[in-house]
Amino acid sequence: MTQPADIPRALPARQHPRAGAPAADIQWPGMRFYLTTHKRHWLRLTDVPLFLKCQHFDRAIKWDEAQGPYAIDSGGFMDLKDNGTWTRTPRQYVTDLRRIWEHVGPYDWAAPQDWMCEDAIINGGTFGGQHFVGTHLSVREHQRRTVQNFLELRSLAPELKIRPVVQGDNIPAYEDCLEMYDKAGVDLRKEPTVGLGSVCRLQSTKKGAEIVTAMAAHGLRLHGFGFKILGLERVGHLLASADSAAWSAHARRRPPLPGHTHKNCANCIDYALKWRQRVISTPPPTPESLEVAA
Repeated sequence: MTQPADIPRALPARQHPRAGAPAADIQWPGMRFYLTTHKRHWLRLTDVPLFLKCQHFDRAIKWDEAQGPYAIDSGGFMDLKDNGTWTRTPRQYVTDLRRIWEHVGPYDWAAPQDWMCEDAIINGGTFGGQHFVGTHLSVREHQRRTVQNFLELRSLAPELKIRPVVQGDNIPAYEDCLEMYDKAGVDLRKEPTVGLGSVCRLQSTKKGAEIVTAMAAHGLRLHGFGFKILGLERVGHLLASADSAAWSAHARRRPPLPGHTHKNCANCIDYALKWRQRVISTPPPTPESLEVAA
């Protein structure tokens, strides 16, 4: 395969830094930008920060040692979408996280088994051609279960860097979730990372920006799940980190890179790295441009 010259390519594996090394190429001050992928073997091919679901390691026989930073998603969206509940117990999840840590290397952090508060997850139905079973619980109950799960996971495995996630469907609801953590004795301002749940589909909207802004005002080091370029342009300056799989959809709609023989580059590390490099090389927006976008 011909390698385009402008794509940041992996060096020999042993020349890469271990997990947790600083992402010095980020142009957004203080933000780490994770490339989301379902290809776990990419961990040995590049040292850019990667974001993978815990489920992607379930059938691992040959383990690849991480050559750079990575973080673990719990895969809650698909589990709740398809089943209306978590199918993996907290103890099973902790066992899986320990196995990944042992075989792949230390990760930056892992998400808890939180309960998203998006309408489709709660009420069910068909959206964008996808069927949602629906939990048919209240937003308040989703928040309660999210906080309770975090407490249980941290009790079971305090060493595993499992980080809290705040959930809600509007600013007052997110504020309520903060209060739940506070009453449980968790000071989110002291947490290295706090996931901001249920904002993925709102990220580029005025409502989404208002939620991110309100949560950042509490002094939280926020992680934005599943962010796209438009969302980063609007609120990227307020995030400590974010992950994105938008490169794959981007590649699916375009011809493959020169010299690539596959139908498209939707599963291609070369394309993913090139896309990420372009995103992080874009200067953060100015306050004036944000006002115009609003």
